[in-house]
Amino acid sequence: MELSKINRVYFIGIGGIGMSALARYFAKRGVLVCGYDKTRTKLTETLEREGILISYLDESGSLPCAFLDNHDDTLIVYTPAIPKDSKILNHFKNQSFSLKKRSEVLGIISKGMFCIAIAGTHGKTTTSSIVAHILKDTGYDCTAFLGGITSNYNSNVLFGANNVVVVEADEYDRSFLTLHPDVAVITSMDADHLDIYGDKSQLEESFHLFAGQLKAEGSLYVHEGLPVKNAITYAANSTADAKAENLRVEGSKFVFDYSDQTQQIKDLNLMLPGKHNVGNTTVAIAIALKLGISADKVKQAVANFKGVKRRFEYIVDNEKQIYIDDYAHHPEELKACFDALRQLYPEKKLTVIFQPHLFTRTRDFADEFAKVLSTADDLMLLDIYPARELPLEGINSQFLLDKISLADKQVCSKEFVINYVAKTKPELVLTVGAGDIDTLIEPLKNTLNHV
Repeated sequence: MELSKINRVYFIGIGGIGMSALARYFAKRGVLVCGYDKTRTKLTETLEREGILISYLDESGSLPCAFLDNHDDTLIVYTPAIPKDSKILNHFKNQSFSLKKRSEVLGIISKGMFCIAIAGTHGKTTTSSIVAHILKDTGYDCTAFLGGITSNYNSNVLFGANNVVVVEADEYDRSFLTLHPDVAVITSMDADHLDIYGDKSQLEESFHLFAGQLKAEGSLYVHEGLPVKNAITYAANSTADAKAENLRVEGSKFVFDYSDQTQQIKDLNLMLPGKHNVGNTTVAIAIALKLGISADKVKQAVANFKGVKRRFEYIVDNEKQIYIDDYAHHPEELKACFDALRQLYPEKKLTVIFQPHLFTRTRDFADEFAKVLSTADDLMLLDIYPARELPLEGINSQFLLDKISLADKQVCSKEFVINYVAKTKPELVLTVGAGDIDTLIEPLKNTLNHV
């Protein structure tokens, strides 16, 4: 299907962060965009205010007239998280509509463009957002499809006037193999999505296949230590080809020097805390310099990057309380988040509210989760967020809690969390997880601001 011939698009699961970015892109092109999602959220409400018609009823009768019959100019985009028995999904299948996954549509859009694709089991949203921001802020420009809401632009899609596109390449169900990038980045290859891949070796094989999708004259960047050959390596405080050096904390900012085999930039200021984010920024700098952007412009862009919503996002920051929200849902992500908190606030007691994401992930990484969560000072576990999965016998938050070697720990409800925070007035609070834990943000914010 050619992009220029698409006049109508229907999104099944339009409220997803990646799906909503595509919906906004097509709406900007003047295409008729409609969609379905299971629940109304702030994001779907924003899409509705932008003129996109959304239904929350999984019935073919809820479809707009424009999508009842099949037409050559109509595209249906669906997320793998949609149940196979979805009535809307099966309506389009039975009518032989053209159905594509989000990744396939990104392949259609990026075809013929200069594509910068960021892949990795974690770090890809922040890295792709930093890359896109540097290109925008310096005037180089780009279009970008991101897996989070960037704070600088308050959006997950950016529109550019040139032929450059930045995409977050998702490894889930090998989606990223629809892309053929000019610049590719692999941030991490930790075991994840084992419900899809079976074991880590299969996951790693998919990343090798992704690296093989690189165009003939393309550039491949991988985090130092990953088992990928013929690549430019990067990392913070290392011997990589592109590296951050002299890393230090000044106030609430991380300051570092950048160097590669040809250039050096001194005293870069980064608002995003954590060594892992310094690493993410390092590869973004390397790409920008490779594209010919001046070091001075890059330095300025890095300094004014405000981050991504739900990626170490400060919700409350005053003399009495600090409340940070983060999307981390893998043990390595949790460890990086905790490490950043300890570097910034070594003397403060850390109260963590964590919502495990997926029964299979909780089962597969229970020991790793337990090891990281045991380093908190006070821990509250919410019930596991199932997302696309059905429950697994014996796998629940109590199963995880029993493995955690921490005295102050409990499984509790969201209501208990709000009351507990109001009563105990903790000085450093972290909500963390990829499910619906973000519904706690406003209540906790209000609670802490009235302490």
